[in-house]
Amino acid sequence: MGMKHAGDEKFDDGGEFGRQVEIKESRKMKARRERYKNVWYGLGLFGIVGWSVAIPTIVGVALGLWLDARRPGGISWTLTGLFAGVVVGCLNAWYWVKRESRED
Repeated sequence: MGMKHAGDEKFDDGGEFGRQVEIKESRKMKARRERYKNVWYGLGLFGIVGWSVAIPTIVGVALGLWLDARRPGGISWTLTGLFAGVVVGCLNAWYWVKRESRED
């Protein structure tokens, strides 16, 4: 009843045990890589996505208000700036989420 070594004839290097060890090792390595991805990481990513939409929207509205004061006319520059800010913000949020999901 001794331990089996790689040099022994009875050593099984391709059996079920080897596959189980490989699966557990890959799970452990993945857990080590993703150790920092906890609740705070999720909240931080949520905050980044939120601000990446909010700031361009606020800038778009501010620019629209400024243009409405300077160039009154048939178009509401405030609504145009709001729409443009939301579009830019959503593209920015998409970029951040895609970048973070690539690191997985």
